[in-house]
Amino acid sequence: MHTTGTARREAAERRRDTLERLAVERDVWVSTAHPDHGPHQVPLWFMWDGQAVWMCTDATSATARNVRAEPRIRLALPDTFDVVLLRGEAECFLDQEVPADAAEAFTAKFGWDPRTEEGSFVYLRVAPTTVRAWRGEPELRGRVIMRDGRWLA
Repeated sequence: MHTTGTARREAAERRRDTLERLAVERDVWVSTAHPDHGPHQVPLWFMWDGQAVWMCTDATSATARNVRAEPRIRLALPDTFDVVLLRGEAECFLDQEVPADAAEAFTAKFGWDPRTEEGSFVYLRVAPTTVRAWRGEPELRGRVIMRDGRWLA
């Protein structure tokens, strides 16, 4: 692996940088799997509420079907150098049953309210149980910054 010359961050700095990115970034890669049909990956808009990632998708999408059958999910921010990977279990909320504060925060961030659209949408809430973050080879060791839902730094 090629070293980039990037200085190695301590775990507390990685956590801070990760939380900043979760607060401001718009897109996340969502990986799900169906027991019979295998893996599925799509980009979705997301909103971080300080504890969990919230996303929204059509209620009939492969992502929604997969999480109903198998709630374990992986998320990745879309930068292959400044990597942030999250793992957790998705909770599903129909668009008319989602907590109002989450739906309103999602609408405020994107200017789009799925609750007003035709058809049904599902909000997915993922409280991460594991978070990995690293920038290049110098940070591969110690890349786990959350384990079992607890920040390590």
